[in-house]
Amino acid sequence: MEIRAFQQDDFEEVITLWDRCDLLRPWNDPELDIERKMSYDPDLFLVAVVNGEIVGSLMGGYDGHRGSAYYLGVHPDYRGRGIANALVNRLEKKLIARGCPKITLLVRQENDAVIGFYEKLDYDTLDSVTLGKRLIEDREY
Repeated sequence: MEIRAFQQDDFEEVITLWDRCDLLRPWNDPELDIERKMSYDPDLFLVAVVNGEIVGSLMGGYDGHRGSAYYLGVHPDYRGRGIANALVNRLEKKLIARGCPKITLLVRQENDAVIGFYEKLDYDTLDSVTLGKRLIEDREY
């Protein structure tokens, strides 16, 4: 397995992966999400490749105060092989190298499997409320 930064040629394959991993939501346009990411810290957008096929992804960010992670997905046929762990570990190392003191994640409350995954990696559930406001409507849903 190779972990590397996303490349423009990976575009369609990553969106297909996200679909297989049930990461797509009607209110988020994955093409726009990728385009936006590629204009800011593209080296924090990671893919895992096995035999030339993209089997995992993780989109990271850092704003100078906190790191973040989105779109962690591993192809169903490749789960249980440590790919997600390797992606998170690589992102954490990249963030530490930038001086990032903390990483925060958004995980849907009902996603027990993903919450359990992160807890095994020593992530804690925080006593915080997440608030959001859509500034640009990407899609009508």
